[in-house]
Amino acid sequence: MAEIRRFPLSPALQRAMTLLSDPPSDPQVSRGYLDLLDGAGEVVAQQNTGAIQKLWASSFGSMFYDNAQALARRLLEAWQHPIDWLEVPAGGVALDVGCGPGSITASLAQAVGPDGLALGIDVSEPMLARAVRVQAGSQAGFLRADAQRLPLREKTVDAVVSIAVLQLIPDPAAALGEMARVLKPGGRIALMVPTAGSASRLWQLLPKAGARVFDDDEIADTLEREGFTSVRVKNFGTIQWVRAKRD
Repeated sequence: MAEIRRFPLSPALQRAMTLLSDPPSDPQVSRGYLDLLDGAGEVVAQQNTGAIQKLWASSFGSMFYDNAQALARRLLEAWQHPIDWLEVPAGGVALDVGCGPGSITASLAQAVGPDGLALGIDVSEPMLARAVRVQAGSQAGFLRADAQRLPLREKTVDAVVSIAVLQLIPDPAAALGEMARVLKPGGRIALMVPTAGSASRLWQLLPKAGARVFDDDEIADTLEREGFTSVRVKNFGTIQWVRAKRD
């Protein structure tokens, strides 16, 4: 009988296991991230499909994403950087939903300090492979999981950030509800999404490409329904930043 090779959990993933609502008995970490969508019998929630999704799922797409993040960082200079605004407490837990190659997760790891934890969650294996190779460390760990069903227990996270990912999720309202569920009272959230204002209705009539845009009030209204307060919205052309606090 062939011997089963087991891979050790990094310090960051060891701590992540304590935060999971249903921690696996045999964690799949052979690729450096904890894969929660690769278990036997796992039912994966619906994912968007289309040209854009295929791009992000490819190795080329993970490199292309870097250019998109560079643009996002330039836009950040026009408004306070979300990580500064999040005020993540030293030793706290920060969550990056749709982490891509992990650059924002790494910034969160610096913010939480040596006793804290920054978790990046994504469904894309090429993205996570890049994140692990470049950004993983004792304070930063990565999980393959679905944003529509976050694997964390309620009220376990001090701050959530999600940059340019909600438009790729079939049910963005469900994802926002999950972010609200895992945030502690008083926790903060920062989101970036594409917006087209009233023209977003026309976008929905176009052939499906695997992504959407939001109208000016859509994200803010959803957050308020989920119990968030101090909701603030700022538009930069077709990009919208939304910030809020968990009541």
